[in-house]
Amino acid sequence: MTHLADAPPPAAADNAADDGKRLIAASIRDPDRFTEVYDRYHAAVYRYVAGRLGPQPADDVTAETFLVAFRRRGRFDPERGELRPWLFGIATKLVAQHRRAETRRYQALARVGADRSDAGHEERVVTWVTAEGMQPQLARALAGLSAKERDVVLLVALGDLGHEEIAVALDIPYGTVGSRLNRARRKLRAALDTEGLD
Repeated sequence: MTHLADAPPPAAADNAADDGKRLIAASIRDPDRFTEVYDRYHAAVYRYVAGRLGPQPADDVTAETFLVAFRRRGRFDPERGELRPWLFGIATKLVAQHRRAETRRYQALARVGADRSDAGHEERVVTWVTAEGMQPQLARALAGLSAKERDVVLLVALGDLGHEEIAVALDIPYGTVGSRLNRARRKLRAALDTEGLD
């Protein structure tokens, strides 16, 4: 069941799909045109990857995301979804190769918290995960989620994707997105409530 809040207006969805199709088609004819894809989506993909892995590996993983997208651009199917979730799907698969680093990062943040006093630009980008920066309790709770639950939660929080876009990005049914998100929210709420009692 599609929620109206998750669905873009029909004209906006059609324009986004047409735009993605146009960008990819142009880059197939002239590979230099792929820079338009990079320019349009780099900041969003970087923010998502940096939020998951930290700023150090984010540059490499984001660059690799666009390299993979460039190599696979002939396989992009606008009938299956828009360009943005396709890119986030590639990024999520690459983040999966760094799962241990991601979990260690959240565990480290849970132990020491995020010291923002001398944070550079990259760190400030990452700290938007919460209003005042990632708190240790949230980091600990995120580390406790399964990889699939964490993917869905962070695609919402860091990627600002809706349910349908997440379904496309992860190549899973729409209903699975909702159930994983609900399960993850329950776990996060329980973990944060427990933390509050300590």
